[in-house]
Amino acid sequence: MLRIAMLSYHTCPLATLGGKDTGGMNVYVRDLTRELGRMGIHVDVFTRSQDEHVPHVVHELGFGNRVVHVPAGPETPKAKSEIANYIPEFAEGIKKFAIEKGITYDVIHSHYWMSGLAAEMLSDAWGGTPIVHMFHTLGEMKNRVARSDHERAGEDRLKGERRVLRRADRMIVATLAERTQLRFLYRANDQKMIVIPPGVDTSHFYSIPADEAKQFIGLKPEDRMVLFVGRIEPLKGVDTLIHAISCPEIQKLHHPVHLAIIGGEPDALPENMTDEMARLQNLCDELCVDRMVVFLGKRGQDTLPYYYSAAEVLVMPSLYESFGMVALEAMACGTPVIASEVGGLGYLVQDGQTGYTIPDSDPAALCDKLSRLLGDSRLRETMGMDAMQYAQNYAWEKIAVQMIDVYKGLAGREVQQILDSVTSMSD
Repeated sequence: MLRIAMLSYHTCPLATLGGKDTGGMNVYVRDLTRELGRMGIHVDVFTRSQDEHVPHVVHELGFGNRVVHVPAGPETPKAKSEIANYIPEFAEGIKKFAIEKGITYDVIHSHYWMSGLAAEMLSDAWGGTPIVHMFHTLGEMKNRVARSDHERAGEDRLKGERRVLRRADRMIVATLAERTQLRFLYRANDQKMIVIPPGVDTSHFYSIPADEAKQFIGLKPEDRMVLFVGRIEPLKGVDTLIHAISCPEIQKLHHPVHLAIIGGEPDALPENMTDEMARLQNLCDELCVDRMVVFLGKRGQDTLPYYYSAAEVLVMPSLYESFGMVALEAMACGTPVIASEVGGLGYLVQDGQTGYTIPDSDPAALCDKLSRLLGDSRLRETMGMDAMQYAQNYAWEKIAVQMIDVYKGLAGREVQQILDSVTSMSD
């Protein structure tokens, strides 16, 4: 059996979405692991323990695959900027686990730059175990859209990313745009990079009748909801969406429109609330749309299909997205998407067919597309159906096979024979 050591150092794939460091990467690691398990491949996901009361080994991904919470530094939540020094301790914990379990891993698959540094330590200790790496976001790209020094990636991250690029055997990139970014901003080796987009769990994300979805989340049948799902941070561009919702064209629509924002902790005490959440809430007051905008906070993956299906449209007004898995989930639920034409979103959303792409930081352009969709039920229905059909191309069972081909190219001859049989079974 092929054994994969999956590294997700700074965030656990089982965490509730919408927190400061939880998002698309959590979903990616979780769902890829589940799909690989369905295909007979053993995966152990290693993540830094953030709660001493949570068992260090849990079986919540099925098929015998494990999530291993490795103590590395204090077993409490910490900002990413505070945990880089614990990476060697994290790697030591993984080595200890492998020895205790008597397991040898065939491939290390790391996510985000800090996991990549841990992967290097493990590969060296294990005699050169091949490394597959995916960044998910790039420091250089974040710096290009940063609005303040606080939002900029530090030099440690930029140096770390370059080190990972040199050491990894294969780089998984979500789109051709990310491949180009790595080539020109990092001078990455093009021969190492393989374009494999993230997938979507189509058994979980599918269209629910709108009346049933609205009833489930507490909406009236006549309510019209615009939806945002994601982390509450400046590069997500939520302020652009709030400005767009306040425009006269939206106010004049026949049915009242509400904006639901999933993510963050809107009810935190003032001293604990993030600067961005406070800024957005103040913006709603300034624009007199506080009654139109509802900050829902975090929501579990089990309820998201209801929110997607109840929404008239999902909006992703980001300044930067390496891919945009939230858009893919909404599309799988038959919901059209309006997204900034940045990074992976420009490839994922088919402008005029599955939704619209717009310039980032342009409330007027967003207002125009929103009012067009909200005012035309037939257009929403047509776009929603096209979006749902397009999303089927990204079903995880199709994406996982491509990932297995990468593992196959790095694994030994004996493992390749096993993989050949697994791949043929999935065809």
